[in-house]
Amino acid sequence: MMSSVMLWGLIGLIGTLVDSYLFTHLMSPHPNPHHGCYGDIMTMETLGPSCDLNTLISCGIRGSEMFVEMDLRAINPYQTLIKEVGQRHCVDPAVIAAIISRESRGGTTLRDGWEHRGLKLGLMQLDKQIYHPAGTWDSKEHLLQAVGILTDGIKIIQKNFPTWSAAQHFKGKFFLL
Repeated sequence: MMSSVMLWGLIGLIGTLVDSYLFTHLMSPHPNPHHGCYGDIMTMETLGPSCDLNTLISCGIRGSEMFVEMDLRAINPYQTLIKEVGQRHCVDPAVIAAIISRESRGGTTLRDGWEHRGLKLGLMQLDKQIYHPAGTWDSKEHLLQAVGILTDGIKIIQKNFPTWSAAQHFKGKFFLL
């Protein structure tokens, strides 16, 4: 099952993808709408990260866009890897890049691949208490595992909520119930 942190990272950055196309252009030189096997992320609605008094500058769609702009340089070295993993799992590379941005700021917040508490590993932040992370933190093997966990979670949602739209399956709203 997908971790809630990964889910929230995905939900928070989909708004950026819809509004700015930055990751889409990074991952593909063609401006055609992107989608994998789990729906078209370019047509999904989202609000971006939630706002409170402490995060008014970095919340909502503009907040997501701000983080994307800051993280593009850090994510760029992983572009080929992200495309390969996306193709293998039929997930839009922009989604993978968005999760990497949200979870590890493109790897820039990590120490030897680990987050500051030492509980989560890798670009997409797999929780070692839930998963046994495969490969090194920035390897293809590790990214394949993380995206596999994401797609497995989406498939569970599809099975449990067959009447939901592809966008609802993709966003994983059942975690919010």
